[in-house]
Amino acid sequence: MSKPKVILTRQWPAEVEARACEMFDVDLNEDDHKMSVKELKKAMQNADAVCPTVSDFQMNEEVFGVKERKCKIVSNFGVGFNNIDTEAAKAVGVVVTNTPEVLTDCTADIAMSLLLSVSRRLGEGERMVRDKKWDGWCPTHMMATKVTGKRLGFIGFGRIAQAFAQKAHFGFGMKISFYDPYSPTSEVIEKFNATQLETIEDVLKDADFVSLHCPGGGANTNLMNAELFGRMKKSAFLINTARGDVVDESALVQALKSGEIAGAGLDVFAKEPIVTEDLLSMENVVLLPHLGSATTETRIAMGLRSLANVKAFFDGEEPNDRVA
Repeated sequence: MSKPKVILTRQWPAEVEARACEMFDVDLNEDDHKMSVKELKKAMQNADAVCPTVSDFQMNEEVFGVKERKCKIVSNFGVGFNNIDTEAAKAVGVVVTNTPEVLTDCTADIAMSLLLSVSRRLGEGERMVRDKKWDGWCPTHMMATKVTGKRLGFIGFGRIAQAFAQKAHFGFGMKISFYDPYSPTSEVIEKFNATQLETIEDVLKDADFVSLHCPGGGANTNLMNAELFGRMKKSAFLINTARGDVVDESALVQALKSGEIAGAGLDVFAKEPIVTEDLLSMENVVLLPHLGSATTETRIAMGLRSLANVKAFFDGEEPNDRVA
């Protein structure tokens, strides 16, 4: 029996690509270019499975509706899947999977890193040293915001948020509050001595740091808007490792310029890789190039999980990580 034809839309870790070639008849993206809509449509016509990434926002109705489509499963390399129009996939009977769990700890590490970096002005200080503008220690130099013991509020309290809470609560004595329409177990709440609140606004008004952990797209697009920034404390910081489109970046710029909030740490952006120009010149913003899962161990695990979903599907089994 011939192996299923699989197309990887971007370059994956070498170890995972080698494994993919053992398991399937694979087309690799040798030069790691971002595929066009035309290329994605061709992939849907030529492959039994297509494995896209978060950068493939063109996985839309046009791509899924291509004539003479061969593809039966789209196995996303990533836990978030708002790059894929799941309704369009359902309409034509294409299965969609993601890669949860394996990137939880590393994404939480980046969230904690952003919190520390923006509150303690680490990026600003590092640039000062590199630019040879530091003229020595003094009592009032680069005073920042203490982290230990402060209140960390979560919008969404799933796996990554809980892993972040583990580091913040037990490592830095931070007080945890959260809003999530899907309540975690009482054991989880008790573990962190967390306060569950009824609305997003309730979280914002008391938190010293607000961390976003909700899906992107749909009703969550521009969830953090001008009104909600106005509900935050002037001394508060926003942390986003979820999806860029959850934040109205123009409203964020205004909130930062006006002193409505103290700062922001961002690993994701609304129109990646484009970053709102004003953010680039702000010293009270820390900007990272979507590094949440960017460790060798995690990216390999993500790739292997994506391949496992494809294998399960063609073995006649239900993929573990099916989302559509």
